[in-house]
Amino acid sequence: MGRDCSEFLKVALDAARLAERIALSYYAKKQKVRLKPDHTPVTVADQKAERAIIETIKKNFPDHGCLGEESGKTGTDAEYVWIIDPIDGTKNFISKIPIWGTLIALMRRQEVIVGVSNLPLLKETLWGVKGHGAFLNGEKVRVSGSRKLSQSMLSFGSLAAFYQKGLGKNILSLICHTKRQRAFGDLWAYHLLVAGKIDLVVEASIKLVDVAPFALIVEEAGGRTTDLEGNRLHSDISTFVATNGKLHNQVLRYFK
Repeated sequence: MGRDCSEFLKVALDAARLAERIALSYYAKKQKVRLKPDHTPVTVADQKAERAIIETIKKNFPDHGCLGEESGKTGTDAEYVWIIDPIDGTKNFISKIPIWGTLIALMRRQEVIVGVSNLPLLKETLWGVKGHGAFLNGEKVRVSGSRKLSQSMLSFGSLAAFYQKGLGKNILSLICHTKRQRAFGDLWAYHLLVAGKIDLVVEASIKLVDVAPFALIVEEAGGRTTDLEGNRLHSDISTFVATNGKLHNQVLRYFK
């Protein structure tokens, strides 16, 4: 791994651990929640964790830009831009459901080169660096080898989101043609995918901050990611498909 990527990864991991400490300091407390314009919740923990992540990044790389879930864009015309979701799964965080964590990705000229996903309460830290593989708690991970959709395990996002996009029948058809189905939701599904425990993840209501790390990590683990139309990661992405690679084209056919 080159010196730059090694330094980028170290800062990303340090920032994720700092966000973890901040989030955990609020987790046991009653949360003060307000709704953002898109009607999703935000807490003080989200805001403080994101601020700490950005401060850590700027201290080390002052010329880098940032796109934060809570604070928006700063310097995003820079060569390097960090994509940050301080608490992915805020609703779970508020409800004391342990599936939440921090997502951090670094993009260079629109391509993700470092990705980190940290699940504090499951004690799982997942990371990847372009060209150097994907690792879960320091152990290299690899997607499953499943080639038959009829024998695969699927995790899917909100069914309502599929119906709102006119894709309700599509997702139900896909569900009926897989062996096992679960709605793990949020970042944990991707941890399971890259560890080879499930075979595909499909979501119809996401933003760049929700999936940027996984666009890299899944591929570094041998898988493939696109939106439901087969496009690679882009700034306006709103749907996401992540698979072991072997099943990807089969999945996309259900959404044509």
